Amino acid sequence: MKKITLILAIIVLSFSGFSQNTNKAKTLLDEVAQKVEGYKNIYIEFNHKFDNTEADIHQETRGNVTLKGDLYHLNYMGSEQIFDGKKVYLIIHEDEEVIIQKPSNDEDNETLTPSVMFSFYKNGYTYKMGELKSVKGIKIQYVELTPIDSNSEIKSVLIGIDVKTKHIYNVIEVGKNGTVTTLEIRTFKTNQPISEKLFIFDTAKYRDQKKYTISEPK
Repeated sequence: MKKITLILAIIVLSFSGFSQNTNKAKTLLDEVAQKVEGYKNIYIEFNHKFDNTEADIHQETRGNVTLKGDLYHLNYMGSEQIFDGKKVYLIIHEDEEVIIQKPSNDEDNETLTPSVMFSFYKNGYTYKMGELKSVKGIKIQYVELTPIDSNSEIKSVLIGIDVKTKHIYNVIEVGKNGTVTTLEIRTFKTNQPISEKLFIFDTAKYRDQKKYTISEPK
């Protein structure tokens, strides 16, 4: 009887510890998201790394993005992407082309777009506290996310959070195919003086002046 009682106590304590770990992780993520929502706008410069050791693929690219609520203007790999709240405008300068699309409403879409980069964790993941590390003299608390969908191509996502500022330091996505995608934030500025035109696609500029091809698939 004592053995059974001891086993039950261990199970209860283990479950309680797991629950507390999950609650701490979610509380920290919610704190980060709430802080971000309090800013009028955010400007981020980032490094984007793509590594697959098995395929011997290693790529690193820099970019920047300005966010205001759901609106964003992204510069990445020689292209621009603008979301004005209704449509996404992908400006491919090399091809002198603009592709206009409606934002995806697919809940199963795993693409991490700028407008959801601080809130994507809220749906489809379980969480737990990860390691506390010192990176370049900065204390970074990691939170590990695991997709609830067993068919997801993502194995796990690590979100590194600056303990002092409560800003995201990096996001590390590990795929089931061995691919590791890392987004590292180099510069994080808030409440900058920006023009509203930054989030508006200038049709006349690209169609009439630059003579870019503009297409809008149905």
